[in-house]
Amino acid sequence: MREQEQQGGERPTLHMIVGLPGAGKTTLAKELESQHSALRLNADEWVVALFGNEVERHYRDEIHNKVEALQWQVAKRALVLGCSVILDYGFWAKEERDKFRREAIAMGAQVKMIYLDVEFNERWARVQQREESKKGTLHIKKEELEDWTKRFEPPTEDELA
Repeated sequence: MREQEQQGGERPTLHMIVGLPGAGKTTLAKELESQHSALRLNADEWVVALFGNEVERHYRDEIHNKVEALQWQVAKRALVLGCSVILDYGFWAKEERDKFRREAIAMGAQVKMIYLDVEFNERWARVQQREESKKGTLHIKKEELEDWTKRFEPPTEDELA
C-alpha cells in the first residue's frame, strides 16, 4: 500500500504543462508549485545550472533528454510517495504525452494536462525579453522557435479533458 493511501489523503497529481518556449509554462509551473506544494521539475533549469546557457545545440539536446529522463525517475518516486509533481517540459508530441499519462495513472496518480496556446510573435517577444534579462534560460534562435512551432502537435480536446 502506498504511503499516500495509508494516510487517507487524496491521490497525488501529475501536472503536465504543454506548450512551446515563451508560452508561460515556467511562470504557471511556479504558481502551481506554490498552490499545491508540489515538486516542480524543469529540465532547462537543470541544464543551465550544470552547463550554462550557451551549450551547443547538438550537445544541449542530448543533455536535455538525459536530464528529462532522470527527472522523470525522480517524479515517479515522488508520485509513489504521494507528492504531486509538475513537469514543465512542453510535451510537444502526443505520443510523449500519452506515455507520461499512462505511466502516472498506472502508479495511481491523477493527471492534469494544461495547454498554453500563445501566438508566435508573443512567444518570440517573451523569449527575447527573458534572454535580455539574463534569467538563466537556454538561448533560443528565432529560426529554432519557428521550426519547433511547425513540429509541435497541439493536444486535442480529448487529451485535455
